[in-house]
Amino acid sequence: MSRSVTTHLELVSVPKPRSPQTPEGAASRGPTGGEELAAARDEQPRGSKGERTRAVIVEAALRLFRENGYEATTMRAIAKEAGVATGNAYYYYGSKEEMLQEFYARNHAEHVAACRPVLDTETRLTARIRGVVRALIDVQAPYHAFAAKLYKHAAEPASPLSPFGTVASPRRAAAIALYAEVISGAHIRVPAALRKRLPELLWLYSLGIVLYWVHDSSPGCEKTYRLIDSTAPVAERLIRLARLPVLRSMTRQLLSVLDNVLH
Repeated sequence: MSRSVTTHLELVSVPKPRSPQTPEGAASRGPTGGEELAAARDEQPRGSKGERTRAVIVEAALRLFRENGYEATTMRAIAKEAGVATGNAYYYYGSKEEMLQEFYARNHAEHVAACRPVLDTETRLTARIRGVVRALIDVQAPYHAFAAKLYKHAAEPASPLSPFGTVASPRRAAAIALYAEVISGAHIRVPAALRKRLPELLWLYSLGIVLYWVHDSSPGCEKTYRLIDSTAPVAERLIRLARLPVLRSMTRQLLSVLDNVLH
């Protein structure tokens, strides 16, 4: 595995199990709760067994999110669907949001792996952008029906699911690092000031594509793929035009605006 991929995966590494917490709606634990917590401590993850348990819980959560909605799904229901004690579910995840953060992390790892054929062989910027963003949609395709409900919560500024929030900073940094590799491996000259910010701009571009995909009802989301294929060359053209002296001042102004808005 290349060093760049390793860096990406480290940024989205799976969090360690948490200490057990009180399930929603329970002010205190009786004997049953204590037994659940004891079981959670006795079944501490060791290697693949712990990872399998985590995966089972996340997959159960995603099923219930799709069927019942995110807000209506409780931790207790997730534990029942996964076939584990409620306390055990809390041992691995402190909240539903943590489950979704791991889902995002795993999706990103799959995205990085899916990008390798393009990033390891292609040097044209348009092809690299097109390949990476197409791979992003490919990886998320199985969750298309669920995506609209999920992104409704992600669009709320205060939501822990927001891609711009503090909680999402590790996966945001990992995604931006991937787009930095898109630029670094391309045969193209980019102004120094723009090169530094370009990965973040491409990440924002990918968010726009994902938002379009969420609402795309065309067969196989073919409209989304056509949008990627038609806008990737435009992105490269704009990057090349930024080298022209007449546009350098405008580029600096645009980057200043982004700094004020995003940071």
